[in-house]
Amino acid sequence: MNKYRSPGLIIALVFMAAPVLAASQGYNTDAQPSPEVAPGFYGKMVTPVTSKFNLSIGGYLKLDYAYNSTNLGSNGVITPISGAIPSKSINGTGANSATFANQDQSVFSMKQSRIWFKIDGPSLSGAKTGGFLEVDFYGDNSGAAESPMPRLRHAYGTIDWPQTQVLFGQYWDMFAPMIASTEDFRTAAPQGAPYGPRVPQLRLTHKLDFTPEHQLKLVFAVQDPNQTGDNQSSVTGQYGPSVNYAGQIFYVNKGLGVAPGYMSLSMNPFTIGAFGLYGTEKAPSNGDNSLSSWGYGLYTFAPLLKSKDGVNRAGTLAFEGQAYTAGNLAYSGATSISVVGTTPAGGTQGSTSNTFDASGNQKPARNWAFIGQLKFFPIQDLGFTAGFGSRYAYNNGDYANITNYQRQSRQIYANITYDLNAAIRLATEYQNIETKYGNVNGVSGAKASGVDNTVRLCAYYFF
Repeated sequence: MNKYRSPGLIIALVFMAAPVLAASQGYNTDAQPSPEVAPGFYGKMVTPVTSKFNLSIGGYLKLDYAYNSTNLGSNGVITPISGAIPSKSINGTGANSATFANQDQSVFSMKQSRIWFKIDGPSLSGAKTGGFLEVDFYGDNSGAAESPMPRLRHAYGTIDWPQTQVLFGQYWDMFAPMIASTEDFRTAAPQGAPYGPRVPQLRLTHKLDFTPEHQLKLVFAVQDPNQTGDNQSSVTGQYGPSVNYAGQIFYVNKGLGVAPGYMSLSMNPFTIGAFGLYGTEKAPSNGDNSLSSWGYGLYTFAPLLKSKDGVNRAGTLAFEGQAYTAGNLAYSGATSISVVGTTPAGGTQGSTSNTFDASGNQKPARNWAFIGQLKFFPIQDLGFTAGFGSRYAYNNGDYANITNYQRQSRQIYANITYDLNAAIRLATEYQNIETKYGNVNGVSGAKASGVDNTVRLCAYYFF
């Protein structure tokens, strides 16, 4: 009889012991007691990562909430890269029209969450090699909330000698190096900081040391010429454009100390210098004439109150700013549109759905801009940032035939960040953005403006 009861007894004992066995496993969180849901799948997922070479994984989860006083569209959790804020004076149903200006907006998003992989590879002729791959989830802005697609952000390989680096792959655009510390991650691109695009490129960086604390940094790159509306797939009959050539030259003084930079994650030294970009493109519809893309400007980062030990942020104050002039750089927000001139038949100048005018009298649309910001940390974990930037039409006469063109795009922003610990950061931000328009509704000389006020709340979890 016992031999028949033994299996049942054993099974009963196993089931009774199961909660005890589960409880003996480590929990995934610091708080105790902590509920562990489905430990076989979601619990204790910390396992070694192996690859052909050393591999690191990191990133962050980011929840955004934004209240906009105007409707900025389906992607309204961040401000428009076009710089076009809806105006109550503009007719029609477009994104800059009264239809959207008379609506407010309240939106959540997780799309700015990111994950990255860093590779430390083998040496090469005395140099270190490495790679970096990063994605976010802005691949499909039209999809449902649970359907964002991964979008390639950074993807590059590097070869590093002590004073020289070769980078190949997708990295920050070379034009205008300032990344404004706005929590919406648009980085005030249409208001003076058009650094946001990541583009395929081949980049060479070389440092000349005068002393251990003073150096000259030289950067040169050829990069993807994502420069005009004619370079879009919706336009037919175009040539392939030439590459863009870009350069930077900076004087760096580490002896003046360091202060927090972008996202307050890096500590930057005093830097001042110049940058520039040039490229061309031909289009049969433009009489085979070349359309130039160009820009140049000045940049500086100054630790006004430096870190006491090069690591601690407490008591630091930094200024960062730049100014530039540019033509035909709408892809990055450096200019409001690509080209100006005679309106193409059947469409509006600047629209990517139209070819250039056959008379060949188009020319690059020109803008100039400046931006500056202050970043202050009274204590290590609490940071305040405030900035102002503005982009202007270089010559309003160039836009004589363009309806509702942007005379100016201006932004004032201020945000507060607080780090609860090494993983969790909370932030809040206020933005006031104004777009001033010309030739409103096709009336020559008529002016109008659109204004948006945004209040933003953010929660990060860095890993």
